[in-house]
Amino acid sequence: MTPPHIEDLLRTLAPQVLGALVRRHGSFEDCEDAVQEAVLAASVQWPAEGLPDHPRGWLTTVASRRLIDQMRSDRARRERESATAAEQPPAEVPGTDDTLVLLFLCCHPTLTAASQTALTLRAVGGLTTAEIARAFLVPEATMAARISRAKQRVKAAGSTFALPEGAELDARLQVVLQVLYLIFNEGYTASSGSALHRADLAREAIRLTRTVHAQLPDDDEVSGLLALMLLTHARRAARTTAAGDLVPLEEQDRTLWDRALIDEGTDLVKASLAGPALGPYQLQAAIAATHADAATAAETDWRQVHALYLILERIAPNPMVTLNRAIALSEAEGPRAGLALLATLDGDERIAGHHRLLSARAHLLEKTGDFGEAYACYRRAAKGTASLAEQRYLETRAGRVARLGPETPHGRQP
Repeated sequence: MTPPHIEDLLRTLAPQVLGALVRRHGSFEDCEDAVQEAVLAASVQWPAEGLPDHPRGWLTTVASRRLIDQMRSDRARRERESATAAEQPPAEVPGTDDTLVLLFLCCHPTLTAASQTALTLRAVGGLTTAEIARAFLVPEATMAARISRAKQRVKAAGSTFALPEGAELDARLQVVLQVLYLIFNEGYTASSGSALHRADLAREAIRLTRTVHAQLPDDDEVSGLLALMLLTHARRAARTTAAGDLVPLEEQDRTLWDRALIDEGTDLVKASLAGPALGPYQLQAAIAATHADAATAAETDWRQVHALYLILERIAPNPMVTLNRAIALSEAEGPRAGLALLATLDGDERIAGHHRLLSARAHLLEKTGDFGEAYACYRRAAKGTASLAEQRYLETRAGRVARLGPETPHGRQP
């Protein structure tokens, strides 16, 4: 198993090396394959032999040699290109970081939105095909074929390795932000496995978003997304116990929250909200800042949180936003008000039966004293998630309400 510090380094360097190779050779698909081989070689050699003096140059050299080998094997059509590449000795990647250009290349307009997201997650975000498949709720083989087709389309399009301009920049930026948000969410709450979060993915999403923000410092939605990530990531140390069990927001030890990240995120929120328009990332960041501003859970301004969710629901309607608004409404006006709002989602096929809807309903039912129904919802929610940490938490809550209530739906006395 690759040590975490080497895995983090490879995740950071891989898109930089890929960008440099694509800029030099122009074949995205071939360069991506070569970089993946170089990363695999590094993950085996570096833990055993130690880090090289220049890790980025090492990866570039190995990837370049792999690429040259590929070129040579293509015979006549690529014979001249192979000879040219072979004459140039591998060298350290130039000081410029092409990660941002690579992000926009992966969001090429010839691709569907789903393919743009999948390709970026694979080439820049470093997620495995299996992780991306889980995020899209499709079989791994289907996702592998989608990523392969996306690389072929980018290659066939003959796109220039440069940042787009004007309206095209704005359109592709939205996809880039969506991709970064998805990477962060997979890192903050892993969709499966024993661990609740994968800090490496969350940090990578933050790093990439900082890259975008450095290039586009006046874009309020970019600032909003970076703020949202920082404010959310600031709570990571308090989200689990020493045993890895989930700790809900209202029970977290807020002294463990990272104040430096909170301060940076809050400043970004204030700056972004001063702009001429509101976007969904700015509003979500403002909600996160409201939670961060409360010294205790009891001091949370739930009416403000609900008002922000209400605005968010109007400009970017989404069942998960409505679910979160229902939780905020229950805190402001009582659990029955929240349950009534949750009931409006039962007919929405995008979320009906989802474990998050079931767990939210269970939580509010528990607050009303309906322990039997809360128990049933907690159990169904636990069966609906692939995250072992979430399963343990939901089963624990189910056990608690079973002890509180007079009888569970299975007729068992607690």
